[in-house]
Parts: sequence; C-alpha cells; structure tokens
Amino acid sequence: MTAPEPQVITAVRNHWWWRPGWRAGRHFYACHITLDDQPQLRALVKHYQDALWHLPDLDLIPPQWLHITTQGIGFADEIGPEGLAAVTTAVQGRLRDLEPPVTTFHRATVRAKAVLLKAEPPQPLYQLRIAVYDAIASVLGPGKFSEPRPEPRQFTPHVSAAYVRSDGPAGPIASAIADLDSQPVTATFHTISLLEFHRDGRMYEWTQATPLPIGGPTSCGTQSPPLPN
Repeated sequence: MTAPEPQVITAVRNHWWWRPGWRAGRHFYACHITLDDQPQLRALVKHYQDALWHLPDLDLIPPQWLHITTQGIGFADEIGPEGLAAVTTAVQGRLRDLEPPVTTFHRATVRAKAVLLKAEPPQPLYQLRIAVYDAIASVLGPGKFSEPRPEPRQFTPHVSAAYVRSDGPAGPIASAIADLDSQPVTATFHTISLLEFHRDGRMYEWTQATPLPIGGPTSCGTQSPPLPN
C-alpha cells in the first residue's frame, strides 16, 4: 500500500519517470472519466491553469486530455482485442446497476507530482471504481490482472490540472494559486470511457475512446475510430 502524502508539500518531483512496464510506443487500457461533457469543470481547471502557465516546471493538461483516473486494465499487448471486448461487456453489465456519481470540485491542491482538484465526497467515484475493478477481475483473473482490490483510503479521485516535469520546490506553485478565488463545481458523471492511451509526449493521450453509460440500460458498444494524436 502506498503511504499517504503529507498534507503540506514542500518539494515536487518529476511525474514522467518510466514506471515498470512502460516504454515509448507501448499502449495501455484503462477505464477513466473524461470531461468532454463537463464544460463547467473544464472551465474551473482552466481557471487554475491560467495562474500556473508561467511556471516552467509544469506541463498543463490540454482540455481534450483532462480525466479522472479511475481503474487501469493492463497493457494492450498483454490483454489483446478479445480480452478487451470481454472486459467491455463485463464493465457494461456492472454499470447498469449504478447511479451516476455526483461530486464537487473546488480548490486546487499541490501534490508531489501534480496540481489537482479533489472530488468531494470521494465515495461515489470509489463505488464506480470498485464496480469497474470487479468487472475486470471477473474476466481477466489473477493471471492477467493481479492488482489488489483498492480500499477507500487508497483512492483519491481527482482531476489533474498540471503534471510536474522536474524536481524542485513546491513553494512557487503553491504561491501561484494560494489566493485564487473560485466557485465550486458539482458534476454528475453519466459515462466512463474505456481508453487506449500512451504517454510518449509527456502527456496521457488516448487513441481509442469508448464511452460506457453509467446506470440504466446499456448495449454492447463498439470502439470509436482512432483519435488524432
């Protein structure tokens, strides 16, 4: 289990180190919430980005790549198209029984590797993650999906506004947003997207995005055509 970060961050570090399994050109499957249908939340993120743009150690996230990290699935070359199709069907089945999560975002927070806006309360998005997790585990099994089932304290749902690109002090970042006034935004999420993405350009960019409805009847969707990089 990852130890929680301290409440006050004094130093930041590079987000873009190559984590195990990752390399240039390798793609990953995940179920994340994209913000294509959340203009108010996008505007709130931009409000903070406008105060951060001058800082050289940050990579501001373009609006088309904004997302709420929810649940990873695995590397595309290990799961394969048939495995992904089975996961998609299982996730759709679990989503039928959920209510669309409702949560609020307000103040930006500086963390060790990103500037982010936390979801409050986190529980609705945690329940969504667990539903997706259980669906993936039921299809892939421990051989292809060995990630432990997360506990509530291990999940902090959020929207990142910027990633840290190099190690350094946190003070200039915190000062840039300390006195920024903002209004809270409450969002209802009616879909989660099954994504295929890479991180070759120091950003998480998806090339496939299949929106899956949360709650109500669903049907077996097909993947959208490749998106421009």
